[in-house]
Amino acid sequence: MAASMRDVARLAGVSVGTVSNVLNMPGRVAPALAERVQAAIDDLGYVRNDAARQLRAGSSRAIAFISLDAANPFFSALARGAEEQASASGFSVILANSDEKSEREASYLDLFEERRVRGVLISPFGDVADRLRLMRKRGIPAVVVDRVSSDASFSSVSVDDVAGGQAAVGHLIAGGRRRITYLGGPLAIRQVADRLDGARRAVTAAGDAGVALDVVEAGALSLAEGRRTGQEIMDRPRERWPDAVFAANDLLAIGFLQAAFRADPCAVPGRVAVTGYDDIDFAAAAAVPLTSVRQPAEQIGAAAVRILLAEADDPAAAPRHVVFQPELIVRESTSG
Repeated sequence: MAASMRDVARLAGVSVGTVSNVLNMPGRVAPALAERVQAAIDDLGYVRNDAARQLRAGSSRAIAFISLDAANPFFSALARGAEEQASASGFSVILANSDEKSEREASYLDLFEERRVRGVLISPFGDVADRLRLMRKRGIPAVVVDRVSSDASFSSVSVDDVAGGQAAVGHLIAGGRRRITYLGGPLAIRQVADRLDGARRAVTAAGDAGVALDVVEAGALSLAEGRRTGQEIMDRPRERWPDAVFAANDLLAIGFLQAAFRADPCAVPGRVAVTGYDDIDFAAAAAVPLTSVRQPAEQIGAAAVRILLAEADDPAAAPRHVVFQPELIVRESTSG
């Protein structure tokens, strides 16, 4: 059986309160007494139950982050930024992956409420506004990351995805591309829909009746879906190939590049220009270095933590909405 604080107090010949002070406020305990308590802790192998202590206190020193897809390096970079900011403030980050599944997302929200985390960062898949409102009433604030909150009642940190989509497709049109395919999905994901909106705005702004935008909906924002949908596109007769593809993220874009290379090693960028989104590390290292729309992922994570902790300290604070501007990074995949 694990040793308890009472066992430590008995062995050291002190009160339970003294043991608590040694663990939590050592400056209040005389050095000789603290040394005796520490010796008892070492002898018994006592490990304090932080979870129980935090539950009694009403909240923990942990922040939860529920990402849309942990396999996407963009979310890894976002989590890194959140962790660094949280650590500087004396907090840790618990990472969870909804994997684009509403039921898993709901399960994690239940779990983190039970654990009474200090707050929740979430890149939502489903409509979780009502659930987040209930958690906020119970003292657990939330900040939406990588998209704007659907009702603006929650703080959010995001990138202007409409502007990003417009920049990507505007670049393709300026390069002489006219038959453009938007590869993204599920379209129910707000970021995917916003990037498509931006693509359509670029086509309208071009004012060229010869420019057409086709939409191919992928089942997920994954490398495998990029390969699958890419294969479907490249299996068409060559005269029906698009001359440009704008993918909703870099994983889809890289998957498409792989399918295009199998169909014709010289297809990209000569016959088909390709643009991705996120500018993950793999984008520059692709077989054909990938043009991409860069999101400042680590800055998003750090800003979200700062806002979350401010709201945890002041529940009456008005929601804040931070929107970063994306940056188009041009590489060889669109240079032909």
